[in-house]
Amino acid sequence: MTDQLFAEDAYLTSCEANVVDIRDEGVILDRTVFYARGGGQPGDTGTLRWDGGLARVTDTVKLGGDIVHQVEGDAPLVGHSVTAEIDWGRRHLLMRTHTALHSLSGVIFRDYGAKVTGGNMEDNGTARMDFELEGMSAELGKEIEAKLNEELNKNRPVHVTFLPRAEALADPDLIRTKVSLIPDSVDPIRVIDIEGIDKQADGGTHVKATGEVGHVTVVKTENKGKAFKRMRIQLET
Repeated sequence: MTDQLFAEDAYLTSCEANVVDIRDEGVILDRTVFYARGGGQPGDTGTLRWDGGLARVTDTVKLGGDIVHQVEGDAPLVGHSVTAEIDWGRRHLLMRTHTALHSLSGVIFRDYGAKVTGGNMEDNGTARMDFELEGMSAELGKEIEAKLNEELNKNRPVHVTFLPRAEALADPDLIRTKVSLIPDSVDPIRVIDIEGIDKQADGGTHVKATGEVGHVTVVKTENKGKAFKRMRIQLET
């Protein structure tokens, strides 16, 4: 399995690694700073550099326990040592967006008792989150927007911890989604704790404190059906 360096330090922008396999889908390294697409967060882009070559990484996906770097043009060979470097500006915006979504989830769970039913983010600072709410209006969206930015402005620290699977699943507050999407094979479970507002099992990348997110605007609210309400947000870029 690929050593996922981003899981413990999302601020690593590059690493030295060895190519362990080349597949039709892309390049597999023994270690990487590239986040693989999942949980609503897009995969990282960037470059792989080696002596005499450079490949552009256009997406990163997960196949089984391996992280696959999809590349344009020539790829390095098995055994090559490479420098793997992410597009940091793009990643940092995704980190801010992901922390904003978790904070939004925490506010809505705290004040309205609603769980998340789905979500997705783009690499341009926009995102959506779906909730098991009975009602949703533009007025409610602005009310939630004010509460969310109030919490973000408190600059709450964001902690990353790892818990044994049995311990994590025994805590119902760690699974804020309507249906747990954590595969049975994941042990320990990575937990993101935004102090005082949200604590969830999550595999994505986040900023160190909520003040780094910046101002968030609720740009649209949608009624997608009974107990299925959608909120779209936009970060300042």
